[in-house]
Amino acid sequence: MKADVGKVIFTVRTMVEDQGLTMLGEVSVDKTVDPFKVLIATILSQRTRDETTSGAVDDLFSRYSGVSDLAEADKETLKEIIKSVNFYRVKATRIIEVAKIILKKFGGRVPSDLEDLMSLPSVGRKTANCVLVYGFQKLGIPVDTHVHRISNRIGLVDTKSPDETESRLREIVSQDFWMGINENFIKFGKTICRPIGPRCNICKLTNSCKAYNMGIFSGKTSG
Repeated sequence: MKADVGKVIFTVRTMVEDQGLTMLGEVSVDKTVDPFKVLIATILSQRTRDETTSGAVDDLFSRYSGVSDLAEADKETLKEIIKSVNFYRVKATRIIEVAKIILKKFGGRVPSDLEDLMSLPSVGRKTANCVLVYGFQKLGIPVDTHVHRISNRIGLVDTKSPDETESRLREIVSQDFWMGINENFIKFGKTICRPIGPRCNICKLTNSCKAYNMGIFSGKTSG
């Protein structure tokens, strides 16, 4: 049974609406949020749990106020501040590089164009789209491992990579839903459609879910 894309995305949203925000959701909850903070938070979050990233973001921005400060930051000091995140040594180097480029090339302001964002070190399509959505409230579909996995598992797409998934979702999803896909699919993927032991018994998508109806999951996983 082929899923109704709009209905699926709306249903996912209803299943997670009583949950808290993701790390980026918390960073951008204030509509006056600094896109630079979103950018740095997204870089720090790569291969790192949200809970760990949140603490590192708070520690970093309690010490450095913005682009100019981080462009002049001492690398060793920055490493110490963000050492809780994975690959913190590389990330410290990249963050300083990013701040310097933004200061020199973009006048101290984070670019709001996808291609300009992707010209920055450590910024791929997912990170760039996160900055557009969470930092600028502009249309985009950030596709991380949760969005890619879930979109394929439930049958919205049949793709091999996150970039392919983003391209396909842009084709089949109404722009009215773009802004919330990342936020809602991440929460859905962490609490219900988990990588291992998905909670099919409480999921409202079993009638249209590709994996469930192929018998991959029994729906009898524990709470």
